[in-house]
Amino acid sequence: MDTSSKYSAFGRTDIIRLIQPLIIIVVLIWTVEIIDWIFFGGHLDRLGIIPRDMNGLRGIFFAPILHGGFRHLMANTVPLVVLGLLILVRNRRNFWAITLVIALLSGLAIWFLGPSQTVHVGASALIFGFFGYLLANAYYERSAASIAIAILVIVLYGGILTGLLPQGNGISWQGHLFGLISGIVAARYFSRPALV
Repeated sequence: MDTSSKYSAFGRTDIIRLIQPLIIIVVLIWTVEIIDWIFFGGHLDRLGIIPRDMNGLRGIFFAPILHGGFRHLMANTVPLVVLGLLILVRNRRNFWAITLVIALLSGLAIWFLGPSQTVHVGASALIFGFFGYLLANAYYERSAASIAIAILVIVLYGGILTGLLPQGNGISWQGHLFGLISGIVAARYFSRPALV
């Protein structure tokens, strides 16, 4: 009996199960952008976060899946997948809770503190939140694996920290900053300290 095919099939199933949340997110954000482009001419972006505007509160839920065009979406997709995958590897059980905490906290902070008469869209707050979570997770968990992942994250994406500075060009540095802070907060509650 050849068991190698049995184990390789089991491995593929495990990988698909592991990345399923990321598949859902990527399919959702791409589908929304395609629908926006075909049917709404990019006007769905008006559903983003509008600071201190009561209608802009709904953007807390919509902003992470809306993007200012395909270039913006493409720039966000790869880091979202890579950082999201690293969270799934460390804490799959709490992935959706971590994602929700980052989206809600960063969205509320943008709504309260963002500049007036602006619209904030995109998964950047989630990306910075995942980045912050993975770094803070190393501090709270203090395991060799979490520290190695934090080092990898810094090597791969440490350059995104320049996005915390005002840059103009319609880039929401507030979303980046509040996303990072929200990821650190999420790590405080969802990291599992290593047993020493």
